[in-house]
Amino acid sequence: MDPTVYIPNFNGAERLSVLLESLRRQTLDSRIVVVDNGSDDDSVEMVRERFPEATVFALPSNLGFGKALNLAIAEHRGDPVLLLNNDIECEPGFIAAMCGALRPEIEMVAGVLTDRDDPAVIDSAGVVADRRTLMAFDYLHGEPVDSARQAPPPLAPTGGAALYRLDTFESAGGFDEMIFAYYEDLDLGLRLRVAGARCALAPEARAAHLHSATLGSGTAQKYALTGWSRGYLARRYGILRSPLGAARTLLREAVVCAGQILLDRTFSGTAGRIRGWRAGGSLPARPLPVTGLLELPARAALVRAFRRRTS
Repeated sequence: MDPTVYIPNFNGAERLSVLLESLRRQTLDSRIVVVDNGSDDDSVEMVRERFPEATVFALPSNLGFGKALNLAIAEHRGDPVLLLNNDIECEPGFIAAMCGALRPEIEMVAGVLTDRDDPAVIDSAGVVADRRTLMAFDYLHGEPVDSARQAPPPLAPTGGAALYRLDTFESAGGFDEMIFAYYEDLDLGLRLRVAGARCALAPEARAAHLHSATLGSGTAQKYALTGWSRGYLARRYGILRSPLGAARTLLREAVVCAGQILLDRTFSGTAGRIRGWRAGGSLPARPLPVTGLLELPARAALVRAFRRRTS
């Protein structure tokens, strides 16, 4: 099994070179496609000069995470599809462990991203979400890395370390191109779960992750994008349709937005939620999967969100 690795990149030449060097040390061969989203640094030239084994799929402008990957996968089809963020550094057995977890009954695999500053701690081992609010969290965040060996699988992989069967990815229509960035992996995971796809966790597939390296944590630009995706998904999945669901969701969103306003002095997350909600209004509703979602008390959900913000 020789997977195709797709790496979305935007002005990340230095980070990208670290990842590509780590892919040269893998114990399992793969085809590599760097999906450049209109970078104006030397990313494209760096890859072509230093890593000729990689194919560069260069786009003229930044089309967003999901759309860029959809185009690259359609143009350079490979099976299975392995997605990697450009801000990670893979251990030598990473690709082999990801492919080893893709058993016949499994359609998607989540890798383990460790904290770049503390490799003994997990940054993310997939994505999980609360059923009532669709508030999403990095699975096993802050837990010891060895805990992944006994942990059940997450809802779905994160886009930073994800493996999909090509036919599964294509049958779902790939990523929703309405979502420019953030939570497109959650949306895809929800749709795949509804279709009956199963996720596995590959505890030995480890890569060091530099969190929020592209836009930074707590920035207005990131909050605008995450806010848009939150509003959009809330509308598409109908989580405000019931009075109880609406009350819980609006309360949690209000607390999160208040934190952004007070701590980071920005209303961009609030404005993004409004724009995303409006964008989803004319589109058909999507069902939630029966299994795989969490039932979190309000306090527990907010504590998890705050931990991610301050980490």
